[in-house]
Amino acid sequence: MKHIPAIAGGLLGLLFIVFGLNFFLNFIPVPEGPPPPAEVLSFMGALVPTGYLKFVKILEILGGLLVALPKTRNWGLLVLGPILVNILCFHAFLQKGEGLFSPMLIGLCALAVYLLWDARKKFAGLLN
Repeated sequence: MKHIPAIAGGLLGLLFIVFGLNFFLNFIPVPEGPPPPAEVLSFMGALVPTGYLKFVKILEILGGLLVALPKTRNWGLLVLGPILVNILCFHAFLQKGEGLFSPMLIGLCALAVYLLWDARKKFAGLLN
C-alpha cells in the first residue's frame, strides 16, 4: 500500500510531461474529426498567438516533473491543480460537456484526487 502513491504520482507526472512535451514536439498525431465549436476556436485563438498556451504547457511539464518525485509531489499538485480545473471547465463550458467523462480525464482527476487525499494532512495547514 505504501507504493501506491509513488505509482500514482509517477503516472500522473508522466501523463502531464508527455502531453506538455507533445505541444512543442508534436509526436502524437491529432485525429481528424468534425471542426470544433466556434467557442473553442475563439478560446484557442486567444491562447495560442499570445504565448499563454506555451506558458501553461511549460507549467504542465514542470508540474509533471514535480509530482513524479515524492519529495516535491505536493508542489507539483499545487501547480497542476489549477490546470486540471481549467481542463474540466474547458470540457464543461466550451465543449458543452463533450469529453468530460472521457477515460483519460477521469483517470487524471482520479490520480490527482488520490494524491491529494494521501497528502491531506500536509495540505490541511493551507486551510487554517
